[in-house]
Amino acid sequence: MNPNLKNLHPYPFEKLTQLKSGITPPADKSPITLSIGEPAHVTPQFIKDVLVENLNSISNYPTTKGIPKLREAIANWLEKRFACEVNSETQVLPVNGTREALFSLAQCVIDSAKKPLVVMPNPFYQIYEGAALLAGAEPYFLNTTAETNYLPYFFSVPEKVWQDCQLLYVCSPANPSGSVMSETDFETVLKLAEKYNFIIASDECYSELYDDEANPPVGLLQVAYKMGNRNFKRCVVFHSLSKRSNCAGLRSGFVAGDAEILKDYFAYRTYHGCAMSLPAQYASIAAWQDETHVIENRRLYREKFAAFIEILKDVCEIQKPPASFYIWLKTSISDTDFTQQLFAQENVTVLPGSFLSREFAGVNPAVNHVRIALVAPLAECIEAANRIKNFIHNL
Repeated sequence: MNPNLKNLHPYPFEKLTQLKSGITPPADKSPITLSIGEPAHVTPQFIKDVLVENLNSISNYPTTKGIPKLREAIANWLEKRFACEVNSETQVLPVNGTREALFSLAQCVIDSAKKPLVVMPNPFYQIYEGAALLAGAEPYFLNTTAETNYLPYFFSVPEKVWQDCQLLYVCSPANPSGSVMSETDFETVLKLAEKYNFIIASDECYSELYDDEANPPVGLLQVAYKMGNRNFKRCVVFHSLSKRSNCAGLRSGFVAGDAEILKDYFAYRTYHGCAMSLPAQYASIAAWQDETHVIENRRLYREKFAAFIEILKDVCEIQKPPASFYIWLKTSISDTDFTQQLFAQENVTVLPGSFLSREFAGVNPAVNHVRIALVAPLAECIEAANRIKNFIHNL
């Protein structure tokens, strides 16, 4: 067995199940689950239609590289969204959702013989940590707190860490806080990567769920291109249709960036056995070519944020994030007690922040926070807000 398997931590939802074990919530209150970031908005009909229309192609083996029309649709979307030129032949690869790609990239690019570090935000999407550990690297955490606007502060990192760093994960908009890296933040990591020769893996799967239509989040390729890094040297970005288009089950996303990295990553993927089915590819083309449904998706989330926050603003400190579909809520008691008691009294499930983080440098930046995913229908979100308000009021 891979000896690094023993270093893996339990997944947050496994810990949540244990936390709730033995508790019987009130039978007169229907369960409301706001712990999992699984989109619940309806998948647009035109995407499902294209999927069905191409079911006959399921009899054919797909290629790892994907059909040219899919890569072209992705490159065109990137160019329109992030104002950069992308070569669909050499700088784009389709992947089965960002999760598998965020994990497998580390297995491809990490040289474990050099005692590497993988730098990542804390709290974090647990795939980053698992990918680092199984690749034979050591995670180095960047604590993100209210004082840093829940974003990594890169200037606090010792030079020795950057010297040993082979891969940096960034997540913008951030999971769980919804904070967005600025153009200056991306410029900083690009300059650090150039100086210390590490790869930047930018997880941008929430990039299309933002509050201000006139101010979409910037992306790594966008800033690199603007800085004159037209080949996206050391840059790989990850995007998905799961959140953008409510197609989580389609398992469709892409990686894009440095052609040299993607050439080696493509070779890895040919052995990895992860080609996207042709029906999914055709449905993905349709999704990447349409923005109308994405605009409506953002409107639905804004509606839920507005209603949820209006109900709770008088009983707790609560803010609308600039992006994502999460509320990163501070708690007056421990996050695990808050989660456990809220479930026991109101049959509402949220996720303790400490399940998404590690203690590092004597600090666990996610304690006394819970992540609330506003993925349920509007009426359920309103009902949940009222129950949470009642719970907080009675604390």
